[in-house]
Formats: sequence, structure tokens, C-alpha cells
Amino acid sequence: MVSLQTIIEFLGTFAFAISGIRWAAFKKFDWFGGYVVGLATAIGGGTIRDVMLGLPPFWMTNSIYLVCTAMALILVIVLKDVISRLSNTWFIFDTLGLALFTIAGIQKTVYAGFPFWVAIVMGCITGAAGGVIRDVLINEVPVIFRKEIYAMACILGGLIYYVCTLLQINVEITVLISFMSVVTVRLLAVKYHISLPHLTEENKQ
Repeated sequence: MVSLQTIIEFLGTFAFAISGIRWAAFKKFDWFGGYVVGLATAIGGGTIRDVMLGLPPFWMTNSIYLVCTAMALILVIVLKDVISRLSNTWFIFDTLGLALFTIAGIQKTVYAGFPFWVAIVMGCITGAAGGVIRDVLINEVPVIFRKEIYAMACILGGLIYYVCTLLQINVEITVLISFMSVVTVRLLAVKYHISLPHLTEENKQ
């Protein structure tokens, strides 16, 4: 599980870093600003998770995550013309990062000995919190609070992961099913503009 989790965290870091860097580019940040936004997006949720679990933040035990973000920055710079033509690039990588980090959060919490309901919460935080930090840094209202299904996709993915463990399904297959569920829910929510009801203030007399 540990080696699989490391792979998932690395892929999630790369996906979320590209998502953050693309948004920074849209806001015309310089290279350093893009790296900071990409790194905050990539490690933000996992850092909050690890602190809450009483563990060393994952990126402080292995510098590969900092290098991974630098690789994402170089990729965006080198392929800027190609990426700029792909208007939905940030969304694709954001969705992939969301799914991957949700799974990573669940696995790490279970591995640390916490009950599964805590794992689902930590999976949601791992997947969604980085995007909140990104949006704050680029001065946008966090997408988790205003648009299509986002955090709810993480929760659904966590519940499906839990059901798979109850059914004693192989961990690799469980990861794949959970990953696809988060990605599918997110894609359908955006395609069909599905969202939770908005809060509205009562009309004042």
C-alpha cells in the first residue's frame, strides 16, 4: 500500500501543480509566482491532512514533490503554445489531481490506524483543500464553494472505496474504481451543470 500511495501522491502532485500553474499563467504571474501557486495547490491538502493526523507533512520527508512541481512548471513553460490551445487543460488536471489525492488521503489515514469515516473526511480535505488555497492565492472565490460538484465527488469516491474494502476487493482495483468514480462525477457535474442548491437570503420586508 505504501508504494502504491507514493505513486498516487506523485501523480496527484504533478496534476495539481499543472492546474495551479495554469491558473497562475492565466492571472499573468511570473515564473516564481507560478511555482508558488503550483506548489501550494499540490501540497496544500496533503499538508493539512498530515498535520491533523499528527504526521510529518509528506513533502518534508521527500524532496521529489518539490522537484515534481518544478517539472510541471517547466512543462507549462515549454509547451505553453500547445497548452494555451487546450482551454480545458486546467480543468482536466484539476480533476485528475482531485481524484488521486482523495485516494491518497484515504489510504494514508487508514494506514495510520484511523477509522474509515475519518479517512473519508481526510480524503476530501486532501483532494479539495489545495484548490481552495490556489483560489485564494489567485484572488478567486474557491471553486469548492460556488460551482459544480467538487468536494461531494471526493466524499462519494471515499464511500465507494469503503464499500470496496468491505467487499474485500483487491486494493489496485479498489483504487481504480474509486478514481474513476471521482473523475466521472466531476465530469458529469461540469458537463450538465450539476451543483448543490445555493443559499439565498430571505427577502427583507
